[in-house]
Amino acid sequence: MLAETAKAFYLLYMAASIVHKAPFLRLLAALATGIVLQRYLQWNTTFLFAVFAVCLVFVLLYSFTGIKQRYRLGAMNGIAVLLMVTAFGSLLVWKEDVRHTKSWMGHFSQNAKFITCLFQGITHQVFLTSEDYLVLPGESTNVFNRFIFNSRVWVVTTLRKFISGDKEQGLAEALLIGYKDDLDKNLVQAYSNTGVVHVIAISGLHLGLIYWLLLFLTKPLKREKRLAFLRWLIIVASLWLFSILAGGQPSVLRSAVMFTAIATGEIVLRRSNIFNTLAFSALVLLCINPFWLWDVGFQLSYSAVLSIVLFFQPVYHWFDFKNKLLDFFWKMTAVTIAAQILTLPISVYHFHQMPLLFLLTNLIAVPLSSVILMGEILLCVLYFLVPVAAFMGSILKSLISWMNGYIEQIDSLPFAVWNSLSISIFQMLLLLVFAVTACYWLMEKRRHFAWLSFGSLAFFMVLRAFSFTNAYEQRKMIVYNVPKHTAIDVVNGRRYSFIGDTALLFDDFARNFHLQPSRILHRMLPDNTDAGIRSFALARRQVVVIDESFPLIAAHPKPAIDVVVLSKNPRLYISKLLNAFDVKQIVIDGSVPSWKAALWKHDCDSLHIPCYDVAEEGAFVMNW
Repeated sequence: MLAETAKAFYLLYMAASIVHKAPFLRLLAALATGIVLQRYLQWNTTFLFAVFAVCLVFVLLYSFTGIKQRYRLGAMNGIAVLLMVTAFGSLLVWKEDVRHTKSWMGHFSQNAKFITCLFQGITHQVFLTSEDYLVLPGESTNVFNRFIFNSRVWVVTTLRKFISGDKEQGLAEALLIGYKDDLDKNLVQAYSNTGVVHVIAISGLHLGLIYWLLLFLTKPLKREKRLAFLRWLIIVASLWLFSILAGGQPSVLRSAVMFTAIATGEIVLRRSNIFNTLAFSALVLLCINPFWLWDVGFQLSYSAVLSIVLFFQPVYHWFDFKNKLLDFFWKMTAVTIAAQILTLPISVYHFHQMPLLFLLTNLIAVPLSSVILMGEILLCVLYFLVPVAAFMGSILKSLISWMNGYIEQIDSLPFAVWNSLSISIFQMLLLLVFAVTACYWLMEKRRHFAWLSFGSLAFFMVLRAFSFTNAYEQRKMIVYNVPKHTAIDVVNGRRYSFIGDTALLFDDFARNFHLQPSRILHRMLPDNTDAGIRSFALARRQVVVIDESFPLIAAHPKPAIDVVVLSKNPRLYISKLLNAFDVKQIVIDGSVPSWKAALWKHDCDSLHIPCYDVAEEGAFVMNW
């Protein structure tokens, strides 16, 4: 018992020492806490300003006190700083909330159609034939923007000139500068299913490779301490230039900030703490946009880097290979395993799938994509040597083609990906606790880590069992908002029957975008498809789906119908419908033209019949 207590105190000491050496970790934790609290609790701004002001005054007064007073009030000063940063985080969220802006369009209009158009920069519309307008050549007046645009065009043109094949060109463009217009959708899905989609998205992996290349190229400057700043300037400027050239997307800019902080710590300060560096970069990003805390790319970028920092060395030391080639492949394997420890639970929470063969794909795709990326950079440098560039282009084409074929072959295996996974945010946190404690138990052989890992896993399994029990008890009908299509799921436990357009069964994009999220959330499995059914009973509730083919015949007495789903473009008036049925609720699905939906809603209001338009109000859900 005494030994276990001593170990616990040792762990607390180690954690405290990390925090002491990385003060930005404390500030980051306080800022993130303030952001989360304001996001969900919506604190009064007067209270937040008061807390911030009081803490600021205390910190300023503390800085003018004597040494003895500072020693006595040191802990209170630390608490005041953390409270001040927490309040600052909450105020950042309040400031970034568009609803608190006087010019927010929501103060003037609640019409979703108008608001959507304004977000796209559309304020008017006009219908013109091709003879009525002329497109004039335009040119940006901003020299830097013009340089970036022309550079992207030149890179794309160069790659298309020397690399043949549509799939190969699309992947080469995405890999080098993040140009995704030519990417094959099925190929992207294959990369996603096999856990290597990060290869074709400009992210920390690419910036890391560029950073490593820049470190290597500027190595001669390392010998002179006086040239340290010049080396830092070259590396940082190149990183940011590449980031902007790659489209300047938020994920790229976040990685650029992170590697700028790392470069500053390693090159200029020389004795930086990696945890402090990561915390500083995250702190800067959250000050720019506090809502990035909920951004998937932000979470995965930092969890991947943190996971590699924490677990790479322990995993790498599992085996010791004397052969350099075997050691290289084991390093790649260790990096892949280490990165997955913290990113896998987050990926499952957001993407609802787990690639089971990620080791096989990452071991090939990561080093091969790195070689391809370096080859593309060299190709762009040597473009003027046409024979050399053509030879390099043919090699790159072969490498990309082989990598694509390998990924597609792995994706075709029936057990390549575990789909339709659904976990709550609390279950995700439990999985993170399990992953970290299990790894430290295996590495450190400490018993309390085993208890923590098994305890968190057991709690996770209990929560998951409860969610499955609830899923088996659900009974509901869902009318989806799928533009120009009818889509209805009748759910009985974990089984659903689909009623609607058979075209959706063959449209992977529409099905995955509109239907699959709900089916994953409710843990539903397919039962059957009744595309042609138009009338059915759910317990004691009668449902009728009316489209152009439905015969509307007046009957006496009128049948009582609980829900009528109006679909497609039937030629009817609501008054005629009420002559045929005794209707309690009308639902207009996404296949109905907007002008006709507006007409029917007006008639329903006049006749005092409840009407629900899924195009404006979202999916209609009825429990039965």
